[in-house]
Amino acid sequence: MTDWETRYLVGDMPWEKGQAAPPLQEVLSKIAVSEWGEGQVLVPGCGLGHDVRALAGHGLAVLGLDLSSTAVARAEQFPSVGLERYEVGDFLDPSWQNGRKFTGWWEHTCFCAIDPADRGKYVQAAADCLEVGGLLAGVFFINPYDPGEERAGPPHGVTVAEVEQWFAPWFERVEAWVPTSAYPGREGREWIGLFRKFAQP
Repeated sequence: MTDWETRYLVGDMPWEKGQAAPPLQEVLSKIAVSEWGEGQVLVPGCGLGHDVRALAGHGLAVLGLDLSSTAVARAEQFPSVGLERYEVGDFLDPSWQNGRKFTGWWEHTCFCAIDPADRGKYVQAAADCLEVGGLLAGVFFINPYDPGEERAGPPHGVTVAEVEQWFAPWFERVEAWVPTSAYPGREGREWIGLFRKFAQP
């Protein structure tokens, strides 16, 4: 199990790029703010909060959540947009989920950062926390490694078919594409999926 707090403390953060994810900027330019609903958007595994502030900058109320108290403390040091807040917590924990509802969820390779054994818990958490009709938008690491690289992860790669299979019991995929913009080295390795939570029969 990855010790995220230690990695932030020692500066072992290869995922930290100092800016919001280029695919998020692509999503924000492609879909209307109203698509996120009128409630709060959750960003699990928010790190230093660049994506949180990008979403808030478009007028969305956003909660950035991370396991690392150091990451959250550093995120809070950035100039505030005014619509965002941060919290230390584990969205996979049912006690954290209790009573929380969101109309939007931004996934920035968090699904690929957690242990693959917890992917079912991830999808269940999203289904439990999102309101019916809520938008889950995410960028997934489809191919995080070059051929021959060690594949121990994280990030743990996932196929498009696997993502769709995991989310299918609670979500309808409404749009998907390979982002045209990416951090250097991630070109062609990511996939954006937009999902809507549907009412259970």
